[in-house]
Amino acid sequence: MGILDRFRRKPPETRSSGAGYTAQVIQARNAFISGASGMAELTATVQSCVSMWESAFAMADCSVQDLLTRRHMALIGRSMALRGEIIFLIEGDHLTPAFDWDVTTRGSTPRAYRLGIPETGGGRSVTALPGEVIHLRSGADLTAPWAGTIPLRRSSLTGDLLHTLESALRDVYQTAPLGSQVLPVPEGSAGDMQELRASFRGRRGSTMVIEGTAQAIAAGMNPQLGQKREDLTPDLQRAMTRETLDQARAAILMAYGVIPAMVNPSATGPVIREAQRHLAQWTIQPLAELLAEECSAKLGAAVTIDCMRPLQAFDTGGKARALGAIIKALAEAKEQGIDPAQALALVDWKGTSTE
Repeated sequence: MGILDRFRRKPPETRSSGAGYTAQVIQARNAFISGASGMAELTATVQSCVSMWESAFAMADCSVQDLLTRRHMALIGRSMALRGEIIFLIEGDHLTPAFDWDVTTRGSTPRAYRLGIPETGGGRSVTALPGEVIHLRSGADLTAPWAGTIPLRRSSLTGDLLHTLESALRDVYQTAPLGSQVLPVPEGSAGDMQELRASFRGRRGSTMVIEGTAQAIAAGMNPQLGQKREDLTPDLQRAMTRETLDQARAAILMAYGVIPAMVNPSATGPVIREAQRHLAQWTIQPLAELLAEECSAKLGAAVTIDCMRPLQAFDTGGKARALGAIIKALAEAKEQGIDPAQALALVDWKGTSTE
C-alpha cells in the first residue's frame, strides 16, 4: 500500500433510513430503558380489534383475487393494525410480503426499496424500484410521509394506561393476600400459640394470629374486648380500577374504529349493526380504497376493493325501500318523458355506490 493510499478518504458509509433492523433494535433498547412502552398490543382489547381488521380485509371483494388472495388481504389487515404499513414485492404473477425494508426518497417520494423477504432458511435481501412494490401505509406523519403509524402509536398515552392497568391487576391477583384475615386471640402458652400458627397454611386466604401482652392488659379481664377480625383483601373498588379500565378499553376501541357499545354485554342487534357499519365505512373501507389506488397504479389496471358488501355493513331494509323508491321514480320519469340519467345526475346518484 502506497503512502498516498493511507491518506485517501474512505467511501461514505451508508446507514439505515429509519425503518430497518438497526432502527428496530435501537427502539427496543429505548423502550427497555425508559420502561414499558407499546405493550398494549398484547392485551385482549387490541387483539380483538386486530382480528376485526384482519377478518374484514379477508372477506373483501377484490377484482384481482388471483393476485390479491384472501391470504394476502388477511396479512394486510393484521399488518395495518399492528405496524401501520405493509409492502409486497411484485414477482411475476404473485405478491411476496416483506418483513423489513429501507426506503430511499426524493421529494418525500420513495425512489428505491431494500426489502427483506422471509424464507425458511433465513431472509433474503432484494432491491426494488417503487414500481415493483405495493406499499400501503396509513396514519403517515408530515415528517415521514413514506412511513405509516399504528393507532396505538397515535394514542400511546391511552395504550400505556391500558397496559399499566392490566399489569397492575395481574400483579394484585398474583401476589395480594386475597381472602387473608387477621384474627386476634388472647395470649396463651408458647407451645399452644406455635401449634395454632402451624395449623394455618399458605399465604393467600390464610388467617394470621396476632397476640400480645399489651393488648390483654389494656383490656383488663376481657382480653377480646374491642378486638375484631380484619380482612387483608385489597379494596380495588375504592381505587376505581374498573371504571378506569373500562374507559381505557373504550378509548383503544375508538382508536381502532370500533364503537365501545359493540362490546357492551347489554348491546342489542341494532347497536351491533351500527357499530359494524361504522367500522366498515369509516375505518376499513378507506384503507381498502388506498390499497385499490396503490394497486391500480402499480399493476396497470383498475382495481376495486369493496368491504361494505361482504360485511353486510348497510341497512338491508332501508336499502330495499330506497331501491323501490328509485324504481318507482325512474318509471314515473320515463312516463313523463324525462331522461333517467339526467334525473339521477340531479341527485348525485352513482350506480356503483355502496350506500
